[in-house]
Amino acid sequence: MSKHVVVIIGAGGMGEAVARRIGAGAKLVLADFNEEILARLETTLGGDGFDVVTRKVDASSRESLAALADEAASLGSVDTVIHTAGLSPAQAPIKAILAVDLLGFAYSLEEFGRVIAPGGAGVYIASMAGTMAAGSLPTEVEAALTLTPSDELLSLPMFAEGAVPNAGAAYSLSKRANQLRVHAASLAWGARGARVNTISPGVISTPMGQQELASESGAGMRAMVEGSGTGRLGTPSDIAAAAAFLVGPDATFITGTDLLVDGGTIAAIRAGAVELPRG
Repeated sequence: MSKHVVVIIGAGGMGEAVARRIGAGAKLVLADFNEEILARLETTLGGDGFDVVTRKVDASSRESLAALADEAASLGSVDTVIHTAGLSPAQAPIKAILAVDLLGFAYSLEEFGRVIAPGGAGVYIASMAGTMAAGSLPTEVEAALTLTPSDELLSLPMFAEGAVPNAGAAYSLSKRANQLRVHAASLAWGARGARVNTISPGVISTPMGQQELASESGAGMRAMVEGSGTGRLGTPSDIAAAAAFLVGPDATFITGTDLLVDGGTIAAIRAGAVELPRG
């Protein structure tokens, strides 16, 4: 019997929570650039009974992601792919964000789209920042973000040197592109009998989220959280629960779409109860 393989790209707070939520009984392939995190999780998850292997991956490199996809397929039936890898504005400059959050995301969709098993499913982590950007982008820009071949994405005029004003803008554009590219990818994945969706988290209490809250944009983020319907930060477990639903048997008619898991922040913004931070 072919082994059920779950691949998780990005071993941070969300990645670990997802691994614990859906990884039991599977061959769990955990990939990240940070080898110290991988070593810790190999020990702790293995000690908790998970069948886990860890691999270093460069989430901005097609070659690295392709090698990871091929190795995962050699281990069994790649039924589940969860891509949480990403960089935030407080962590990285424009160029790095575009390389990982935009280009690497697109590469991952393609490379795992060629090995995903029939009946399989993928969840790719975008952000509510992409939802915020949606209303401000012209139709032709959204079309370009959706349909431009991956290897040509960074050649688009919108990503030319000096065209992206700051890391926050790079992040928002990348996350909107994430949401859009899953629309098109769902057709390729569907041709293999598989599904793929994005989750757009709000402010989540991961190390990355806490770093953003401590940055110059933190006050605005806290105001959004406080004005939301839930009035709280999200947890990695909130995202893991949403991912488990989307890859599970109750979501077999859901593909090519985005699930906003933000505690009601976008709803509060649209209702006029919260002012969208500028810049």
